Amino acid sequence: MGHDPDPVSFDAAAAAAGPLAGPIDRAAVVDLLRSPREALYARADAVRRAHMGDEVFLRGIVEFSNVCANDCLYCGIRRSNPHPHRYRIDADEILAVARRMAGWGQTTIVLQSGEVDTPAENDRLAALITRIRAETPLAVTVSAGNRPRAVYATWRDAGMDRYLLRFETSDPDLFARLHPDCSLAERLHCLSDLRDLGVQVGSGFMIGLPGETLERLADNLVLVHTLDLDMVGIGPFIAHPDTPLAGQANAWADDPEMCFAAVAALRLIDPDLRVPATTAFDAMFPGVGRDLALQRGADVFMPNDTPGRYRKDYLLYPDKPCVDEGDGSCSSCATARIWSLGRFVGEGPGHSRKARPTAGA
Repeated sequence: MGHDPDPVSFDAAAAAAGPLAGPIDRAAVVDLLRSPREALYARADAVRRAHMGDEVFLRGIVEFSNVCANDCLYCGIRRSNPHPHRYRIDADEILAVARRMAGWGQTTIVLQSGEVDTPAENDRLAALITRIRAETPLAVTVSAGNRPRAVYATWRDAGMDRYLLRFETSDPDLFARLHPDCSLAERLHCLSDLRDLGVQVGSGFMIGLPGETLERLADNLVLVHTLDLDMVGIGPFIAHPDTPLAGQANAWADDPEMCFAAVAALRLIDPDLRVPATTAFDAMFPGVGRDLALQRGADVFMPNDTPGRYRKDYLLYPDKPCVDEGDGSCSSCATARIWSLGRFVGEGPGHSRKARPTAGA
């Protein structure tokens, strides 16, 4: 990378360049990704400031269960991995965390888990969402995998504001190889259901899956544009050592800045997106990854609020940061990092900037 992040001053020339104009297709995005990096970053940061302002919203993640029915080839909590101690956090313990989050400057709780589609699990989460909305001022984002439309509707009615479901790759064959338990078509169908239900929809992909080319990366970004999402989380591919892809290098290992080029391109392709600086950036670029993502197009920071004793059993990938920190410390660290960049913590829920039609039935 060559430098630590420093506060970025407003770049009038970069702002004038604006978002990507013309057709958003593979060729245009490839050209964008090939742009000189510093100019690309400055342009993305200027567009972020013009469209989203200098607020950075804190959305605290609570990894409420690492039980998963799926066997994705890169994920540390995959069904076949015998090493994690499997857990489900009791609702009262989650509520105790949620009640403290507003005092930490957080306005959203992100409920994240492995994928277990059973009536008992679905009902349990609905009850939890209801309690969070009744007992705290927080907005609620859920990330718990593919579910039937009726389940998403129940969670929406319970008070769920947003749902995060990454498509991971736009290549259906690659998706099938990496995810033996579902297809890309199924994943996209879930995203369509969520949109039709009036839920704010988040998705995204991994940068640098084995064999990824510049064209495939561009296709991922084009799919983001096609889906017209409300929020998009992207981050570097890092395989867990207890998985079939252990030892597989990120496709951009010789050009790690491509991860940030993708963030910048994302902002220029869809300037009104909420874009988190995902935790995996700090795993790949220790200590500065999320700061750099915030300077190159991102506007959301997601501290880890999972109670400390569970964190080491929710290792989706190795070298995940913050697993040894105490409750609430991630948020104070995040706030300090945000202020050091000349930004400030956003107030209110930080909902989508996009106007949407009335929810479907």
